[in-house]
This record gives sequence, structure tokens and C-alpha cells, in this order.
Amino acid sequence: MSIVELFILAVGLSMDAFAVSICKGLSLGKIKPKHMCIAGAWFGGFQALMPLIGYYLGSLFADMVTRYSHWVAFALLLAIGGNMIKESLGEEENVSNDMGFKSMLLLAIATSIDALAVGVSLAFLKVAILPAVLFIGCITFVCSAAGVKIGSIFGDKYQSKAELCGGIILILIGIKILLDGLGIL
Repeated sequence: MSIVELFILAVGLSMDAFAVSICKGLSLGKIKPKHMCIAGAWFGGFQALMPLIGYYLGSLFADMVTRYSHWVAFALLLAIGGNMIKESLGEEENVSNDMGFKSMLLLAIATSIDALAVGVSLAFLKVAILPAVLFIGCITFVCSAAGVKIGSIFGDKYQSKAELCGGIILILIGIKILLDGLGIL
């Protein structure tokens, strides 16, 4: 696999994390550099880890990964997006702007499940996996950090509607992943 092909793959894999990072930035409003680093580390780390897992365990679980990955990602994004919408419409204290362990873990898993399947493919292509996953992780780190910043710029201006929009975007990403997985798109 050439460096250009790997770059295209890395950017493609990072797009879900980029979109979710924008949603995080929207809900946070004002951010600090640590918020960008937290999102980058979680999403970049999982985008690097999942292909590595897929690469080494892929032959054992290839059928299961391809059969159910879109359903898992859809369910996680639907739950998180639905919660964001509920919180944006209610009077209760918002927790979706949380960058804590549980929130970030669920989002990182949901956005990196497709990378697990990519890892299976990379095993069959005999790709040097360690440089590939480091490259994928670094690209995703940069895209995610930028996404938080971009989202915060708009979230700071439109805080009242930002969380609602973020929840809708997460649900739409989940639907897109599901429809792709079902072969409809």
C-alpha cells in the first residue's frame, strides 16, 4: 500500500471522528487546548487500536465484524445523539459536553468500529501494520482536534441550538453507517 493510499484511507477513517469532534466542540462552547488533545487522543488512539486488533484477530472474527459492526456503531451513536437531543430540550444540567471517560469511550468505539474491519482487510493485503496504524492514529488525532476547535467556534455563537444539532448529526452519522453496512448506500 502506497503512502498516498494510506493517507486516503486514514482521512476516510477519521471522518466520523472529525464529525463527532465537531459535535463535541459545539456542545462545549469555549474550549481549552486540553479539550482538543483529549478528543484527539481518544479518537486517534482508537482509530489506531482497532485496525491493529482487526489485523491480528481478523481471520477469527472477520465474518462477525463485517456482519454486526454497522449495527453496533448505529446503536451507540443513536443512544448518544438521542441523549444530546433530550438534554438540549430539557431544563436539566447538560452532561453531553462532558469529555469524561464513559462519554469519550463510547464515542471512540462507535467511530472506530469500521477501522476494525479495515484491519482485517490490511491483514489480507500484507500491509506493514505498525506504521499504518500509527499514521492512521496521527491523522485522526489532527482531524479530531481540529473538529473540536471548529465546533467550538460555532457552539460559542449558537450554544442554545448547538447541542440539538450535535445530537441530530450523531444520529445521522449512525444512520449512514447502518445504511452503508446494509448495502443500501
